[in-house]
Amino acid sequence: MNRIKICVAGADGRMGSTVIKEAAALNEFEVVGAVTAVESGNAGKTLGEIGLTPKEIKILTPQNLEEAVKSADVYISFTTPKAELENLPKVARLNKRIVMGTTGFTEEQKKLLKEAIEGKVPAVFSPNFSIGLNVMLNSIRFYKALPQDYDFTIFEMHHSGKMDAPSGTAKKIAEAIAALKGYSKVIYGREGLSKRAREELEVLSARGGGVPGIHEVLIAGQHELIRIEHIVFSRSVFARGALYAAKWLMNQKEPKIYDMNNVLGLER
Repeated sequence: MNRIKICVAGADGRMGSTVIKEAAALNEFEVVGAVTAVESGNAGKTLGEIGLTPKEIKILTPQNLEEAVKSADVYISFTTPKAELENLPKVARLNKRIVMGTTGFTEEQKKLLKEAIEGKVPAVFSPNFSIGLNVMLNSIRFYKALPQDYDFTIFEMHHSGKMDAPSGTAKKIAEAIAALKGYSKVIYGREGLSKRAREELEVLSARGGGVPGIHEVLIAGQHELIRIEHIVFSRSVFARGALYAAKWLMNQKEPKIYDMNNVLGLER
């Protein structure tokens, strides 16, 4: 069996290193490239020197991006918006498929990235690669049947090092609920005298410790509460999802940006 060759960006980060570890545990993938930021202390080292395999793969910086991806089928990236805006257009020009899970983009940055990728290569972009979370997200549409006076609140919690809030996943859940229930305003927290208005959707964020991710949707009626919760035990669930997307992407020919609904066959 021909293994899928991957290049991992953010290779020494929380997610990148987890993708590399999970790829090593699966016989379907081979890590052939690794990339990190110029300022990283691991730039120039090998994966073996930071406890990863294949031990001989050198961790390169974006200046040597072409060398890093030359043997890869798929470029998997969990980095920063700034890094993605610089690197992904180059990867697309090199005709490499892309799986990207970075969050925190502005609307303008999303537009720029879309223009740089669409029509060039097949790519999967998702703020969350957990298969369970994406199934949960799709289940929200069934709650359209509830009466209008049921209020929706989104709560999310992540580790203390996460930069963006709310999480990209919480934003995606909010978009789905707003479209479903007609909310026109999002409230990110309450203080003092702050009665909830009918048009408001609440999105609440918390940061602490090493929590990989908790997303909860609370649906409150006058006499009952529906609670939908997704808890991540480890980052491995995101890494496995990204690798699942990479495998799916190998069979896609159309050069467009897909999402996890496409990967999981959940398109409506």
